[in-house]
Amino acid sequence: MQDMRKLALLLRQIEDQLAVCMRCGMCQSVCPVFAQTGREADVARGKLALLDGLLQEMFQDPGGVDERLMRCLLCGSCATNCPSGVRVLEIFIKARAIITGYRGLNPFKKFIFRNMLARPQLFHRILEWSSKFQGFFARPVDELLGTSCARFVSPLGHRHFHSLAQEPFHRTVPFMNTPAGSSGLRVGFFPGCLVDKIFPRIAHAAVRVFGHHGVGVFIPENLGCCGIPALSSGDTETFNKLVRHNLESFQSQDLDCLLTPCATCTATIKKLWPLMAEDLLPQERRRVESLAERTLDISQFLVDRLRVNNALEGEEGDGSPVTYHDPCHLKKSLGVFQQPRKILKGISRYSFKEMAEADWCCGCGGSFNLQHYDISASIGQRKRDNIAATGCGVVATSCPACMLHISDMLSQARDHIAVKHVLELYEECLEGSEKGVEPPAHEG
Repeated sequence: MQDMRKLALLLRQIEDQLAVCMRCGMCQSVCPVFAQTGREADVARGKLALLDGLLQEMFQDPGGVDERLMRCLLCGSCATNCPSGVRVLEIFIKARAIITGYRGLNPFKKFIFRNMLARPQLFHRILEWSSKFQGFFARPVDELLGTSCARFVSPLGHRHFHSLAQEPFHRTVPFMNTPAGSSGLRVGFFPGCLVDKIFPRIAHAAVRVFGHHGVGVFIPENLGCCGIPALSSGDTETFNKLVRHNLESFQSQDLDCLLTPCATCTATIKKLWPLMAEDLLPQERRRVESLAERTLDISQFLVDRLRVNNALEGEEGDGSPVTYHDPCHLKKSLGVFQQPRKILKGISRYSFKEMAEADWCCGCGGSFNLQHYDISASIGQRKRDNIAATGCGVVATSCPACMLHISDMLSQARDHIAVKHVLELYEECLEGSEKGVEPPAHEG
């Protein structure tokens, strides 16, 4: 059980923040879960009211408190729209850590997080081994989307899911260390677990884009998870191990930026690593803060640092419509939403069409999708309807988790719409037409 002094410290931090909430109910109008269930307990205001008496509730009904806290996507919609500036995500993350510290971690999660996720080399090997046998349990259902479904009765139910890649990115590119080229910039690249193991094509596209623009790249061996699955379940022990592991991986490098193609990884490194760094040594906290300050989403880097939207011409094409879904962690947590649109609008083979409610959550929410798939799918159906209404042939986004859930929804609806990362579409406009995009101006 976690040290009670640490729990007391977290409780005091939460109590200070709870005093800011006016119980105005503004969060009701923007909460995707509340929109589906209509339950006050599912909206931020209801959870904050629960947390007002957390110390007492934790002893009387810890399981009930835990269950209510976990019925949250951690999408940040409530925090973004709160007129009082309540840091709701910070409160919920710390509250989950308190409850888990008091109750202990669920045995299954404890095994997964501490015996596998916290040991990157073992985690890589297990999933590589699993990819070789997944064909016995899954059958393809949509070639365009690359989705499959379970062959037999499965805990995955009727989901349409992406299988593990036959060859993860870390197997093809176990290490990279190239000097800065014409751009004068050198970056660290953090692909994230989903890109590495399910969508390695995105990481390969990133490497090609870096090469095209003369950007030096450092990719360390055996990168670990950013830690968000463990942290969202309240497991700060595993989270801290992963933070330390990844810090050490980048420690000796002089990098202009740390880039990720995953909105969730970006927000975790930039916001949650510094937030939850109390248990780290002072020198580790300083390194966390330094790395967080230099962490950028990859579209943010392309537009704000390399200025690629000033040079985009692309190939001549039919201007087929493409739309964009805003990942919650990118727009609501980091305020990044114009940059991916600038990239898409600059590719002449596509015509950009804004969907309705582009920043409404897709409903994935990581482990929320596993625990509350019925709610997750209902939220996802709303997103699917908005995508289909644009008449697009491609929906782009900047988060592999969103790609998984949107693919599930489109595949089940039998929509002929591809799901792509913004980086993939940008890299496609460079392929076979080096004259189409000249290396753009960049900031030094």
